[in-house]
Amino acid sequence: MTVLVTGGAGYIGSHTVVELLNAGHETIIVDDLSNAKLDVIDRIETITGKRPAFYQFDAADKERLRDVFANHKIDAAIHFAAFKAVGESVRKPLQYYRNNIDSALTLLEVMEEFGCKKLVFSSSATVYGPNNPHPYKEEMPAIQSSSPYGWTKVMIERILTDYVTAHPDFCAILLRYFNPIGAHESGLLGDDPNGIPNNLMPYICRVAAGQLEKLTIFGGDYPTPDGTCQRDYLHVVDLAVGHLKALEYAENHNGVEAINLGTGNGISVLELVTAFEKANNIKLPYVIGPRRDGDLPAFWADAEKARNLLGWEASHSVKDMCRSSWLFAKGGTPESSFS
Repeated sequence: MTVLVTGGAGYIGSHTVVELLNAGHETIIVDDLSNAKLDVIDRIETITGKRPAFYQFDAADKERLRDVFANHKIDAAIHFAAFKAVGESVRKPLQYYRNNIDSALTLLEVMEEFGCKKLVFSSSATVYGPNNPHPYKEEMPAIQSSSPYGWTKVMIERILTDYVTAHPDFCAILLRYFNPIGAHESGLLGDDPNGIPNNLMPYICRVAAGQLEKLTIFGGDYPTPDGTCQRDYLHVVDLAVGHLKALEYAENHNGVEAINLGTGNGISVLELVTAFEKANNIKLPYVIGPRRDGDLPAFWADAEKARNLLGWEASHSVKDMCRSSWLFAKGGTPESSFS
């Protein structure tokens, strides 16, 4: 299968490209590198022995996207390209609505033009919003959110659902995943955002490396056992495998399916900090700061549907996530296998 991956040079996208190439799929990346680096393409080739086709432009650029479809017979697409920071989206809502929705609409329009009928969409657990109880289940209402970032995911899910209603021979898989962390076991791929990280693990790693003075934990007074937010952290390689499984499912199915990808376990921010310290024998300086806009106290997945429908479940431990993240941050070679 020939698969277009928008945002394929980014954190989750690059790990997914590795899984696609290792599974024998021809892979084409479109990424504007606004939050990724060009050398990721070389790193993917080093890991897999195969080099994906790469085009550097914004996925919302319809003419250039048409050219890619014209030059390759694309069988399916995985759509990652989006701005993704919850807190930033609260400060910059118009930027998030314009970027995230435009790129999704453009991709869908060009797919229709070229008869491409299989799409895996990078959605988010934020679509469940502040009122659903955890663990989140796919049958719960997913028509609310606590941030503009989450609302873009809600809206795109709605667009895809309506599109499939009008085109019943189309397949859209809506992967609602939770909090990916960790890195490839080679140490070559990981979460390396431009500027100050918005996500927890790359921030932890930069503090551990002495690049940042201390970690600020946003909120210590939530209604959780230790007062810090609880999240469902899963290894990015498990998440990437989930995208491969979703693509394989879409190959033989039509319609729309929303599927959670998570471990089913809630871990607090403080618990993750402690796990990182133990896994890597490092002491992290941190302070408890004020709550961050858009954050919810706690949520985690019910992952039963992914097991039943895709044959997928998370296999990496929190220790794996912490050790692989630090390995990537150090730019090193693994000294021992993960366990």
